[in-house]
Amino acid sequence: MGLLMITSLFASAQKPVHVKIWEGEGTVINEKPVIKQWVNGDEYTEATLTIYPAAKPNGQAIVACPGGGYAGIAVTHEGHDMAAWFNTQGITYAVLHYRMPYGKHEIPLSDVHQSIRYLRKNANQWGIKTLGVMGFSAGGHLASTAATHFTADTRPDFQILFYPVVTMGENTHQGSKDNLLGKNPSEELVRLYSNELQVNAQTPQAFILHSSDDNGVPVSNSVNYYTNLVKHGVPVTMHLYPIGGHGWGYNENFPYKSQWKEELEKWLREIRK
Repeated sequence: MGLLMITSLFASAQKPVHVKIWEGEGTVINEKPVIKQWVNGDEYTEATLTIYPAAKPNGQAIVACPGGGYAGIAVTHEGHDMAAWFNTQGITYAVLHYRMPYGKHEIPLSDVHQSIRYLRKNANQWGIKTLGVMGFSAGGHLASTAATHFTADTRPDFQILFYPVVTMGENTHQGSKDNLLGKNPSEELVRLYSNELQVNAQTPQAFILHSSDDNGVPVSNSVNYYTNLVKHGVPVTMHLYPIGGHGWGYNENFPYKSQWKEELEKWLREIRK
């Protein structure tokens, strides 16, 4: 990396801010609130948000939900590693360490909703005008849940999904389903969290990425979600790559990294207009 690039990265970012999103708020959904972080084995007993403010904010902000099958959180390549890249674009970027459900399906979504409320409450501090959710794999399910199950004060302005689990029906990721809904969920609950079935005209615009050879989360999750977004008139962009498998995030070994970065940066720039 050249000196100019290093200087640019430092100029685009500020010191990260760590917050406990429920502090002072209280939450009923608080049993077994432990987060297993895969990177260093640390365990968190509260939902936290790590905010990377852009030095020169363009008005956009993103809440990132890393994947992990609703059993843990892959916070590096699907979380913190992307901060500098978003900051260089003027985007304030926040990584959510959401709590695991332990059979209580409301818990992760409540943490995303609270993150959205927190960032909007403090929007002037970081120059936030529009706020999106982004998710990877099971975190993509969480992000698409936030995009289809929202209240007046928690609707995201846009959604970005990397190889997302979307359905809880056929072609789901079974581990994510079991961890979120339990081993024998009702048909009603399965339908509720099959987010392709929850799309309507108010669902926020979307950007979707997936590899066709993904053996972890079938590409049909993204394709069916895309189809229903189009059906309801929701603007959506989708990029499907022939190879790459699952879980590539910000890893350098994904062969289409430069392409998805270019396309996502372009899309984010266009929706700011």
